[in-house]
Amino acid sequence: MIDDAPSWGAALALWRFSPVVDLLLALATVGYLLLVRRCGAGDGPGWPWSRTAAFLVAVAALVVALDGPVAAFSDVLFWVHMVQHLMLIMIVPVLLVWAQPWRLVHTAGGPRARATVDRVVGSRVARWLTAPLLGLGLYAAVVILTHLTGFQQISATQPPIRAVELVLYLVSGYLLFLPLAGSEMSPWSPPHLLRFVLLALSMGVDTLTGVVLMLTPRPLASAYAAAHPGWGPSALADQEAAGAIMWFGGDVLMLVLMIAIAVRWGRARDQDQGFGTWIEGVRHRTLLGTAATDVDHVDDDESALRAYNEALAALHARTSGDKGDRP
Repeated sequence: MIDDAPSWGAALALWRFSPVVDLLLALATVGYLLLVRRCGAGDGPGWPWSRTAAFLVAVAALVVALDGPVAAFSDVLFWVHMVQHLMLIMIVPVLLVWAQPWRLVHTAGGPRARATVDRVVGSRVARWLTAPLLGLGLYAAVVILTHLTGFQQISATQPPIRAVELVLYLVSGYLLFLPLAGSEMSPWSPPHLLRFVLLALSMGVDTLTGVVLMLTPRPLASAYAAAHPGWGPSALADQEAAGAIMWFGGDVLMLVLMIAIAVRWGRARDQDQGFGTWIEGVRHRTLLGTAATDVDHVDDDESALRAYNEALAALHARTSGDKGDRP
């Protein structure tokens, strides 16, 4: 509870550190930069600076959202919580996808690290968890259920529940954007048209949630108003501001990402414009029984082509044998 209205200077100076989270972020940053350095030590082109910048900005955004003024006021003002929500479910996950840490480990790690990444990315569990439709469903469920029910009242008064909520934002956002927002190693590589449609549906979820919050005539989480007695907005005004941020802020962020996808779509090769490459990737995985991590370029690899032809030959021989056994 903050009893007195803070000045802007005092508000910006409010920081609360989370030792466990901060240690994990520091270790992840050091590990990422060491792998980047290893990439630059070889004869190859090195690791693109834009991916490193995306990772560092993601870490900075996490620190602000979890330690800075956003975190300090997220339990006091509903609209600040909504800013934190958008940072954790959209901005940070997209930046992490652009940073491509899985590809970095695969590129800079040794044979064991590459084998581990291939095994994880190619596993059935990873394929289920990162399925685009499942990601959209999880994203919609998390956004709607944590804001349009009584969950916010509980979350604002129970720190353990709030911690679970923040983790849900990060996980659901990452699972949604992993196959859609970039070219990170993933079991899925949807065509650009499908990515665009799924992002548009995600925008609809944000719009629905924001509009409902703005039009609901009663406060869904009165605990926020109780946390700033005498100086903050009323519970209903705070909720309306949170809804506006969810609606306009969420739609603007999603629209920026859709524009980026549209630009990549326009620059794609002719065979990548529609569903052809994606369908071929699905057929390839079905025949070989593996999850290709880079289906866009799988046919460029001679070993993959050889395995593909061998699988077709084995399938043909098996089919011929079955016909020969019939009376």
